[in-house]
Amino acid sequence: MSAHKIIGIGFHKTGTTTLGSCMRMLGYNHISCNREAFLLYKESEISALIKLMKYFDSFDDWPWALIYREAYKAFPDSKFILTTRIDEEKWFESLSKHVERGAGERFPYRKYIYGYEKPNENKPFHIKKYQEHNSNVRDFFKDKPESFLEVCWEKGDGWKEIGNFLGIDTTGLSLPHSNKADAKASKVEKLSNRIINVARTISREKSKS
Repeated sequence: MSAHKIIGIGFHKTGTTTLGSCMRMLGYNHISCNREAFLLYKESEISALIKLMKYFDSFDDWPWALIYREAYKAFPDSKFILTTRIDEEKWFESLSKHVERGAGERFPYRKYIYGYEKPNENKPFHIKKYQEHNSNVRDFFKDKPESFLEVCWEKGDGWKEIGNFLGIDTTGLSLPHSNKADAKASKVEKLSNRIINVARTISREKSKS
């Protein structure tokens, strides 16, 4: 796997799945939101997460958006893409609808990140969390412009911006708009989980020794 990573660092419901689909279209070995990887983050096993990243080329969603500082230190030649919504109200509306559909109920990502399972339990806090993340990311990369791109699909950003940023010819490609993983992505996720489980086992064994 390449040491040159493409890391999506936008919060969920900002078009991260579209970004992931773009990465797969470009042929990257991609990993998206992943329960096992998030458990590593939750258990503060950041070094194990960084080791895991060596097996993939591109990333989006949880937990990858939360470890951009550590990822930059480990892979300084990588490219970081912040996906955002046209405004925070649109983001919150999308998140709320996502929850109303019952998405993410099998694992408490939101409870751990926000402290609340249901966004409507505390809208101001959720919006503040979203704004702070974006602000912190921009501040971190303000002196690293060659490593950072911010995109908003709703504002018309697309393949042109991605292609220019990555130095890839994307002429003729249509921007995918999907929030459902395809069969190929599903197979990759299953393989990802096996790799992550091995990484967790190794990490735990080392901590015992």
